[in-house]
Amino acid sequence: MTNEQMLTEIREANLTYLMLAQNLIRQDKAEALFRLGLSEEAADLIGAMSPAQILKIASGNMLLCRFRVDDDIVWNLLTNHNIAKVDNDATTKLHASILMSGKFAEAM
Repeated sequence: MTNEQMLTEIREANLTYLMLAQNLIRQDKAEALFRLGLSEEAADLIGAMSPAQILKIASGNMLLCRFRVDDDIVWNLLTNHNIAKVDNDATTKLHASILMSGKFAEAM
């Protein structure tokens, strides 16, 4: 992948992320805060952006979203690695969601 291709991918990811975030914020702000890991101030800004503002911000070369999962336990639950006791995909994903919601609550 060339540098120009990578920048194009970043811009597309930014645009997709901002459009998704804005739709989620406008539909259900509380859920959007939880799902996206945004502060209320950031959500207000994204929710109020015009399409031109979204395009301008998305066209930068810095990726706007990031992985919030920085915990080995959550990654292991999401990927089903090292799961010996529970062989139920829904249960392990629920456990991961519970752990992530705890991190969201701590951040607030």
